[in-house]
Amino acid sequence: MKRKELDCENCYTEFVEQLNDLRDVVQEGKSHGMNDRTRAEIVKFFEKAHDAALETIAAYFRKQGKPPFSGSRDATVEAFHANLIDDGQGWLDMIICRIKYNPLYPGDYLGSLTENIVKKYIDFLEGFERVMEKNLDQ
Repeated sequence: MKRKELDCENCYTEFVEQLNDLRDVVQEGKSHGMNDRTRAEIVKFFEKAHDAALETIAAYFRKQGKPPFSGSRDATVEAFHANLIDDGQGWLDMIICRIKYNPLYPGDYLGSLTENIVKKYIDFLEGFERVMEKNLDQ
């Protein structure tokens, strides 16, 4: 069954909800310590928030009549050129870090991915939240 495409405002609302869930679990981890369960929860909520951000980007450009993107990297580059995100390289690094975390690849990336989420990636997502909020208010 094909999924119905959401409009930009609904995608943004979903993104904000996912980002708020991520903020909550990160705060919980900071307050109660970072064990493997908490790290896994942070990664799960981060992936949902990042996916929702990419959906919002796609919906934003779809609203402008642009064709669909072939992947998250293309969407990220276009978002950077349109000033929807501040740090294009940082966002591309997020994608690469998520790929490396995939259980198909060898290595233990849970700790490093969690550290990057808490120290950098959540800031990137919050910056995107601020920009999109301004763009949607216009």
